[in-house]
Amino acid sequence: MSLRAGIGYDIHRLVEGRKLYLGGACIPHSKGLLGHSDGDVVLHAICDAMLGAACMGDIGGHFPDTDASFKDARSLELLARTREIIARKNYAVINIDCVIIAEEPRIAPFFSRIKENIEKELSLKKESVNIKATTNEGAGSLGRGEAIAAYAVATLRRKFFPCGR
Repeated sequence: MSLRAGIGYDIHRLVEGRKLYLGGACIPHSKGLLGHSDGDVVLHAICDAMLGAACMGDIGGHFPDTDASFKDARSLELLARTREIIARKNYAVINIDCVIIAEEPRIAPFFSRIKENIEKELSLKKESVNIKATTNEGAGSLGRGEAIAAYAVATLRRKFFPCGR
């Protein structure tokens, strides 16, 4: 079995007048993430990790912010489309590990909902997705609560090998 790993990162500023989506879950908060889509940094980082592991570029190349069809798009849909993109190269996700960096709100109460959304969209078993959160200890834009960021690692397996490979 051929295994590949990729890393993803995303950051968006928090602004008034938007809903806060993390891992496909709507999180109660006074601000949301600014972005062309719903700004879900968790799912954007996961998409980038998956695409990186498959050597297929990044989320901006597949879903550019210059394309009006992605305006206010739900990132769960982008995750589903990313799964389809890597499947065309015969890859499937076997593991996701993600860390969310946010001063507020507290993310831990939403871990199970976030994990379930990702597991469902990627057809993964419960023990295949890990979500954790930390703060930036008051340092920088993340520490001042101006933004939320996420890092993700995706492990893929090759579903089958073409003849001669």
